[in-house]
Amino acid sequence: FSISTYNKMWTDAQKDLDIQLWREREEFLQPEKDRVKAFKMLAVSYIKYMQIFRKLETAHDQLIHQQKRTMIRQVLDGVIGRILEIKKEMVELENSEFHYIDNILEDLKLLPVEVEVPIPRYFIKEKLEVLQQREKILDQILLNAGLQTEKPVKAVTFEEAFKTIPVAEQASQGRCQETFMKQIYREEKRERQTKHEVQTGPSPDDAATCIQKVWRGYIQRKKTEKMREEEMIFLGMNYTEVIDGTRSLPPHLRAMSISQMHAGQVNAVQGEVQARHKEVSIKDKLRETEGLDIKETLQDQIGQCFIECRHIVGKFPDYPAVEAGGSMAILSPKTPKQVAAELALKKEMASQKKAQKEKKEKGKEKTKGKKPQKTGKKEEEEGWKMAPSNFLSIMEEGNSQYKAVWQNRDKGWDFLQDHDPELIKEEKREEVEEEIRVQVDELMQQTLENLKLAVDGEKSNKQRKGRKSEKVRAAKVGRIPDKSPFSAQIQWTIESLYEELVEEGLLIKAKTVNLSDYIGEYSYLGTTLRQVDVEPVPSLADVRQLIALYGILPLGSQIVHEKAPLVKALLLAGPAGVGKKMLVHAICTETGANLFDLSASNIAGKYLGKNGLQMMLHMVLKVAKQLQPSVVWIGDTEKIFSKAVQKAEEEMNPKQLEKMLPKFLKALKAQDRVLLVGTTNRPFDANLKPFCKVYQKIILIPRPDYASRFGKYF
Repeated sequence: FSISTYNKMWTDAQKDLDIQLWREREEFLQPEKDRVKAFKMLAVSYIKYMQIFRKLETAHDQLIHQQKRTMIRQVLDGVIGRILEIKKEMVELENSEFHYIDNILEDLKLLPVEVEVPIPRYFIKEKLEVLQQREKILDQILLNAGLQTEKPVKAVTFEEAFKTIPVAEQASQGRCQETFMKQIYREEKRERQTKHEVQTGPSPDDAATCIQKVWRGYIQRKKTEKMREEEMIFLGMNYTEVIDGTRSLPPHLRAMSISQMHAGQVNAVQGEVQARHKEVSIKDKLRETEGLDIKETLQDQIGQCFIECRHIVGKFPDYPAVEAGGSMAILSPKTPKQVAAELALKKEMASQKKAQKEKKEKGKEKTKGKKPQKTGKKEEEEGWKMAPSNFLSIMEEGNSQYKAVWQNRDKGWDFLQDHDPELIKEEKREEVEEEIRVQVDELMQQTLENLKLAVDGEKSNKQRKGRKSEKVRAAKVGRIPDKSPFSAQIQWTIESLYEELVEEGLLIKAKTVNLSDYIGEYSYLGTTLRQVDVEPVPSLADVRQLIALYGILPLGSQIVHEKAPLVKALLLAGPAGVGKKMLVHAICTETGANLFDLSASNIAGKYLGKNGLQMMLHMVLKVAKQLQPSVVWIGDTEKIFSKAVQKAEEEMNPKQLEKMLPKFLKALKAQDRVLLVGTTNRPFDANLKPFCKVYQKIILIPRPDYASRFGKYF
């Protein structure tokens, strides 16, 4: 498809997003008492956001313009996070991970494919070089440890080599001789023609034939170009018309060849590198041309603020600290009266908080023996209400930026999908101003001290305080006792820990399996069965969707993982042979994650005792955080939470991990893209209370139905 196709796709996605944001402001702000109606509203929004997600992901992958890709990426992360938030609300309404919305799809006249979660391709493309380098290091460590053998090179016997070399040499000599004989033949033919023409002169028939040949070739080429252009216009892929198919190229681009046009669109990664170099050069030029003016303007403004403050208050102000914003706090567009009013409000708020705390403490003392009243009836009367979102602001900001910058922008300059220098200047001017502001703050802080000393006769005590604080800090740093069992591990590098985990077989190589390889059809009878009070069996398509929502999307994007509903642990439960391990490897393949195998059979005899297991978990946690995203897989996880340890498993004693896993999960924060995935085919053998405490989400994987088995071969 042409670039105009993906530009139009982006435009359509932004229009749909604008409508969806308006619907959310209108519908989700008011509480809804009817839970069925509330679920239907959520399901429709989920489907709409999924369609927007699909369009934005395709446009982001196919467009080469880096500034457009950055803009789309911001909105795309917001849409992904909003989908996860809506999914959480749907789960809380139905108390089930699986939803059957085939009736809503039928009303919207959509196919189940529209609900399929697309996997963003930038998860892998943006860090392809890092993943390739990591794979080489992993292969080298495995080879050095003897855990992997090199692929055997097919050896050639001496007899075959002796036969091959003469054949290749004879072929080379034959080609050289053929080229030499062609040259001799052409030279002799040219000499005969020139002698004949000198003696008799050129033949009129030959001259007419030559002219006709050139003219007919020229006419035919023109006809072919015209036919090709008409065909491209019919298909909407005309490269000689810009975006809308009605405007011709600018004169300086009209003479450009097709090869030059395609050379600029070869690779988006190459374009990104060029855009970065251009950003650096533009930033340097801005620093050279506008740096002095910005510095002088800031100094004048800050100096004027000093004079005005002394004129009003009677003394020079204290320079704000870096944490308070530095000169940004001084240059705020507020009058002194407004600042004084804000300070008074802060004091009042502080006094009110103290009074409230005192009242609460007194109330607690009075009502220690009283039981709290139940508020469940009030919540039921109010009805369901959408929880506050962390991603609506991101989508609204991206939508407003699109309207301000890209919606009505003249796209005639965008033929080569190059960057826009003016937009880069606007972004980099703020960065240059912040860099210069730091220098100006240091200079003006010293100027303020000199003014205080010269005019008011005041001396700054900051240096003395600073020296004391430095001494205190040095004393604190010098007496940090390290009593943890992992003190020896702190001095180890990530490379050494990585190598040890690979050699011990805890960090393994994930198989290259895509989520789309997990074949399964959609359940078309879910709503029909629920209407007759029969709970339908989840389909493999539903399982595939949950793996994408809970496993792949949060691990692939840092912003989504930090702000979306946090899922630290995932359990895949189902009979043997339904693809649980395949799904674990698919998560790693789609996100480029490291795979740690902490199955009971794999860690047996490697790190003995309680301290050994603690050290192992510490190493895994440290490497997983540093080289995120990471997946920690525990196969046959019911053995860790089993009610009684079998005699054959007393030596490895996997139950020791039962108390350590909650601490392991507690150490994972929102910014750590680490996912614990357990697989089991006997969940009923586990002690359910600690088992369900560790695994936040439990996904039941059924056996393939008839449609899924039939679809495997078609």
